[in-house]
Amino acid sequence: MAHTRLLDEIEQRILGALMEKEQATPDHYPLTVSALLAACNQKSNREPVLSLAEDQIVEALDRLRRDVLVWRQQGPRSEKWQHCLTNRWHLSPPALAVMTLLLLRGPQTPGELRSRSGRLHAFDSVDDVEVTLARLAAGDDPLVEELARTPGQREARWRHVMGEPSAEAQESAGAATPAAVASQEGDEDHVADLERRVASLERRLARLESELS
Repeated sequence: MAHTRLLDEIEQRILGALMEKEQATPDHYPLTVSALLAACNQKSNREPVLSLAEDQIVEALDRLRRDVLVWRQQGPRSEKWQHCLTNRWHLSPPALAVMTLLLLRGPQTPGELRSRSGRLHAFDSVDDVEVTLARLAAGDDPLVEELARTPGQREARWRHVMGEPSAEAQESAGAATPAAVASQEGDEDHVADLERRVASLERRLARLESELS
């Protein structure tokens, strides 16, 4: 199986950061704990922005190591860490880029994934992203899923399924919230009122035409 348990927020951020640095800055990969801490707390290209402590990183790395999701590499000066997900999750280069972005930034549309993937993998089109997502969602052990669209949302978003969904993703995946339902019902009432007014104007116009003729 590709995964055996749901990852917590810190574990997701660690794996996403390791995957990102492997693709974007391979000369500085694997990462020391200090470098990994900086990558996890980075303010750009992260949603949400976290403020983790070093002991949180170390404890999470130990959990991930026991699950064989990361490896520790002992260097001459310090130990470094790398992920082992390319083989564990059977990721092609485009799939690796998509999973990296979903782990670091949460649910996103195919268009957002393409626009944000430049440093990781160059997708020729949004269609290429959608093909990659479809492959990741296929089979008995999918890594991603498509979220239901909320009212007013034009493009579907996708999320990884390696951890607990965010509150936003749960809202998208489940029934519409009372506020959304109320908003939709209000829109429907407004349309119905406009239709009644148009019908009334059409009747008045018909009477005027009849009187003039």
